[in-house]
Amino acid sequence: MPNNIIFYFTDQQRWDTCGCFGQPLNITPNLDRLAREGVKFDNAFSPQPVCGPCRALFQTGKWPTETGCFRNNIMLPAGVKTLGSYIEEAGYETAYIGKWHLASDGELEKPPTIDHTVTAIPRQLRGGYTGFWRAADVLEFTSHGYDGFVFDENDRRIDFKGYRADCINDMALEFFDQYDGKKPFFMTISQIEPHHQNDRKHYEGPEGSKERFKDFILPEDLKALGGNGLEEYPDYLGQCASLDENLGRLVAKLKEKGLYENTVIIFASDHGSHFLTRNRDSHLNGYDDYKRSCHDAALHVPLVIAGGPFKGGAAVEELVSTASLPKTILALAGVNVGDAMIGENLLDVVEKKDDNRPNEVFAQISESRVGRCIRTARYTYSVYAPGVNGGEAAAADRYADDFLYDMERDPHQLNNVVADPAYASVKAELRERLLDWIERAEKVRPVIIDG
Repeated sequence: MPNNIIFYFTDQQRWDTCGCFGQPLNITPNLDRLAREGVKFDNAFSPQPVCGPCRALFQTGKWPTETGCFRNNIMLPAGVKTLGSYIEEAGYETAYIGKWHLASDGELEKPPTIDHTVTAIPRQLRGGYTGFWRAADVLEFTSHGYDGFVFDENDRRIDFKGYRADCINDMALEFFDQYDGKKPFFMTISQIEPHHQNDRKHYEGPEGSKERFKDFILPEDLKALGGNGLEEYPDYLGQCASLDENLGRLVAKLKEKGLYENTVIIFASDHGSHFLTRNRDSHLNGYDDYKRSCHDAALHVPLVIAGGPFKGGAAVEELVSTASLPKTILALAGVNVGDAMIGENLLDVVEKKDDNRPNEVFAQISESRVGRCIRTARYTYSVYAPGVNGGEAAAADRYADDFLYDMERDPHQLNNVVADPAYASVKAELRERLLDWIERAEKVRPVIIDG
């Protein structure tokens, strides 16, 4: 039988919260164990650091500018073949648990006009998934840290009490008690932690997090730039620790059911968090802006794949984009989608199949601005569209320099050298490579001017 596949993804988790990526506290022992068994990607980056657009990409394998889901509050369009549809066609049973965020339409900062944020998501808006379903469209609107509700595949409301990450994980574990093993399964566990709770403007860690993680070491970018990290980081780490404890419970359940040896587990996050340290000039004016930026704090995410061909405790140094996850998941299921999806099969990167592979990634930015960036092993170069509202426009025909960082000299991205004459030739080269990325992704070649 083909490999079972579990995609366990978190919301707003920085890569440096994990021991296998350098976190000094014992936050993620279960993920670290998977990394020792499988493959960890030390330089994985989000292609779009906003919940809705990134999820749209995960479900379609297409850039948010192609599907139209370039910001939150835009539902997945009809007629786009999805990951769920492909994998069910390949003979997989599916299960989706947690946050969906692709079934409500509306303006960016107003209630949706088609509002499934607090009601059951209609079957036709579930992205092709027809199996086990325990989800809410916008989980932060139907729950808090210790209570809430989701809906099942028959539109029945399921209320829960207890820490939210535990309860979402409990629902995933229920699947295995009714799984008959006749088909391989593809399960998505879409946790909302460690996202901040919107209406309370706070990271809601398990009770006792502030004391448990009082000896936290603040990342250098947050230490230098301020924001609300000093106050919020212990709860944030508490959320990340809870996610890892639940990952451990998931692995234990797989072993109990005799499924672990034939299951690939993919652990990733949609984007990171800069803790209100960046984008202070955006039109959002600090409106819950923890992401929406091309800085590593927002783009650099944890990525570990363990099981099947991903084995041996390898560490991949090459830069990869989580835009490649849909294609990689389908490759594990024996489906080659070719150019129907963007990205690459990450197993090819592990096995170093392409000697000429460009070691760089591209990201699109919305909401805070209309932005684009390229990240290489040494540099981050980002541009934005002056005077264009990132909540209204998906793209622009004219961009200007935003920032350029030399991570060899400035690993925490504190010194913007975009106007430094010493970097003029570097910027010129990165500008052309960024324009190439935009042209491939969006089928137009805009103009970029000096900022």
